[in-house]
Amino acid sequence: MGILLQAVCITALALFFGFSNGFHDASSIVAPVVSSRSMRLRPALFMIACFEFIGAYFLGTSVVKTIAHDLVSPDRVGVTVVLATVLAAICWNIFTWSEGLPSSSSHALIGALAGATCMVEGIHAINWIKLVEVVTVLLVTPAVGFIGGLLVTLMNFILFSRSRPTPANRMLKRAQVGSSALLALAHGTNDAQKTMGIIVLGLAILYDIDPESMGVLYTPCHGGVFVVPQWVVFSSALALSLGMLTGGKRIIKTLGIKLYKIRPIHAFSAQLSSAITVYACSILGFPVSTTIIAAPAIMGAGSAQRISIVRWGIAGEILFTWLITIPCSFVMGIIISWIV
Repeated sequence: MGILLQAVCITALALFFGFSNGFHDASSIVAPVVSSRSMRLRPALFMIACFEFIGAYFLGTSVVKTIAHDLVSPDRVGVTVVLATVLAAICWNIFTWSEGLPSSSSHALIGALAGATCMVEGIHAINWIKLVEVVTVLLVTPAVGFIGGLLVTLMNFILFSRSRPTPANRMLKRAQVGSSALLALAHGTNDAQKTMGIIVLGLAILYDIDPESMGVLYTPCHGGVFVVPQWVVFSSALALSLGMLTGGKRIIKTLGIKLYKIRPIHAFSAQLSSAITVYACSILGFPVSTTIIAAPAIMGAGSAQRISIVRWGIAGEILFTWLITIPCSFVMGIIISWIV
């Protein structure tokens, strides 16, 4: 297979991963605003898709460097690792979507990358310090989401304690449109960068093999400085936004109906705290899961009213999926890299 054809295959698979990430994660953003009846599903998805693109295109590329350079170096892995990583992450996204389970595309991608790298290149090819750092953040952020949803909801209960229910709900519904847009911006700038990272990693590997042929698609800055081409940014942002438009209805039911009956105060609080957490991680360059931050934030918002209103059995299923994603995607990365 020619170098350019390999680049096209990697790019196409990575963009499909970005698309699957979009239709998988749409639920975590639209479930609160739709379930609280602040917006209808289709207008909500369209609005969110637009803000996803803006966030992905304009709000930085710190996460790209983590995926494409810091976890594994392009000069220590080959094309097989990239292909196996993205295929394993896609398989996990499709499986959890079909089961209606809100899982993490970030967990799947990181686990698959580690598994494929270990299988093909050996454990020495992974930057274990950076991997442990990233996984630690992935494991801690759900607790941050829960606490944030709890505290912001308690604060809102205090602020609206003397308000009549109808005017308060009307105001919160308007505010919730804004919090949904903020969460979409934050999600776009974090999740689209995972797609960009996979594409850039593949391009950098292929450039080292044949710089002359790859020059039409990718050229590093002088001295080999890390760079993200604009066409990669645009296509990754577009893939995520188009995926958002499809809307993972199966997972919307899990987050918006099965957990508990979401009211505007819960939805606004959960989305605002999730947006702050995701965007802070994006600035610091950490790939995190919006779904696995937003779901605990929704639980925390409900717990602020009364712990018993949350259906903890459903919450346990979400937690179980979250815990097994990295190990399962690690194994899938090993298996698929062996097949490839």
